[in-house]
Amino acid sequence: MQTLMTSREIFASPEQVFSAMVHPDRLARWWGPSGFTNTFEVCDIRPGGQWIFTMHGPDGKNYKNESRFVEICPPHRFVIKHICEPVFTATFTLQATENGTMLEWLSVFENENFLKNAKDFLTNANEQNIDRLTYEVMNYEDHN
Repeated sequence: MQTLMTSREIFASPEQVFSAMVHPDRLARWWGPSGFTNTFEVCDIRPGGQWIFTMHGPDGKNYKNESRFVEICPPHRFVIKHICEPVFTATFTLQATENGTMLEWLSVFENENFLKNAKDFLTNANEQNIDRLTYEVMNYEDHN
């Protein structure tokens, strides 16, 4: 197994960051690298729930995804298992800091060769993903 770790401090509370991770409409706005959009078919955010969606790339290609929500511990931990290729488990840990929240994103890949070949791309993609999450958190207005 191979791991990829991405971390960043976000200047918002763990509750604010976690909220963007567990509300399907918000998740759809930030999930994926820059230029990607999402169409969610199923987004049942609960332990054991399915997450089936298509990522639409800026190159016009569609990427089918299926995951299971493994663990949801508000507002500190969120775990998904990506069950289609490439198979991996992603754990998001949120720790309160003096200035906001330290987000740690650990992905554990079952195929070591996949990560070896895709590590640079995935590292950049995860940074872009966190950029989008940060934007969602910092610019969200609750209209309810």
